[in-house]
Amino acid sequence: MRRLVLITVVTAGLLAACGQSDDAAKGNPAPSTQITPSSGAQAPALPPSPEPVADGPCPYLTEEFVEEANGQRVSKISTSTDKPHPACFFYRPDGSQQLSVHVYVGDTEVATGLVDEAAPVDTSNPASQPTGWNGGYQKLEEGAVYAVAKDGSAVIVRTNQLQSVKARRVAEKAISALQI
Repeated sequence: MRRLVLITVVTAGLLAACGQSDDAAKGNPAPSTQITPSSGAQAPALPPSPEPVADGPCPYLTEEFVEEANGQRVSKISTSTDKPHPACFFYRPDGSQQLSVHVYVGDTEVATGLVDEAAPVDTSNPASQPTGWNGGYQKLEEGAVYAVAKDGSAVIVRTNQLQSVKARRVAEKAISALQI
């Protein structure tokens, strides 16, 4: 979407510049019309990344499910203060984070922006699971991410595992449990 708006704005700017050059060559003054991008052309302000602030449990994922899906024992769960759904953070026995789930519900452009920030369109593989959700998945330096949005909701799962299928499975379960 952002690419389409950007291409449209750039094309309109080039056409306007060409028209001004022709007018100037004919001795006609340049029009005073200014091309401004529509409100959709500007990237929405994204909320800060959620931080773990309280001990779990996660209200929409069980410890047992995450252990099975991510393939590691969970020793601790923390949550953020985000509303209406807190982000959940799952830790390994050595204290390092193994998986996080960030759920956003609100503005459609913000949801899409969060997904694009986590799994940029230019570098990630397209994701379309569960049905009706769209986004991307990709390998990270130390794991993988699966991020999808639908309407004004976004679910972003980061795992320390290299297989994005594990993150996808967790995202699908969170979406199903939250019924978003």
